Amino acid sequence: MSVLERMREDINSIRERDPAARSRLEIFLCYPGLWAVWYHRASHRLWRANLRLPARILSQLARFFTGVDIHPGALLGRRLFIDHATGVVIGETAIVGSDVTIYQGVTLGGTGKGHGKRHPTVCDGVFIGNNANILGNITVGENSRVGAGSVVLDDVPPNSTVVGVPAHIVYRAGQRVLITDPHEIKDPLSDALIALSARVEEMEQRLGAQPGQAVPFASEEADRTAYRKELDYIRDYVSMGEGI
Repeated sequence: MSVLERMREDINSIRERDPAARSRLEIFLCYPGLWAVWYHRASHRLWRANLRLPARILSQLARFFTGVDIHPGALLGRRLFIDHATGVVIGETAIVGSDVTIYQGVTLGGTGKGHGKRHPTVCDGVFIGNNANILGNITVGENSRVGAGSVVLDDVPPNSTVVGVPAHIVYRAGQRVLITDPHEIKDPLSDALIALSARVEEMEQRLGAQPGQAVPFASEEADRTAYRKELDYIRDYVSMGEGI
């Protein structure tokens, strides 16, 4: 495919995906995310020709004019759409598939100073919401969606939707994924929720109740009221955490 054909394909893909695009001329003149992709193709060729310094200089010029920082070593697929563009960062060893949509503020970054593959692989058809961070040598599977503001630290299966800090799966293959085990919640509340869940199980076992059954409280009204309040509070707290 010639350079002009690739450019035409890029413009057409943006017009199909962006309802705000009114014409091909408007896309050509007013879409810095498109310019950033074109700049990258030139800088990547210099990088592969072992002209590393000129490649980096060109990528910095692209950053100045577009607000997008794409390392010339990154591999980008066809029909990449970087919408609004500002603040997008794509690291050196990142791999981005075809038909990917990236919104402003997204980072495909690393997690340390290690060498080798240290940035994410984003497969075909992925949608990444604004200000999301995908960090480390992980893979986001085909046709998955990353919610705005999410921090993705683990692999994402294909056809999944992830949200949160750190991100967890909320949809997979169109089906809602419910968290039933507090150990699956990987955020700063995890330890507290696990401890509360363990406390509920301990109290139910101590009082001889099975999960889901009424607890046979002590006969005295004061003990009965105290146990009920504590269990209700803990159950509500755990349920709130499971819905995160």
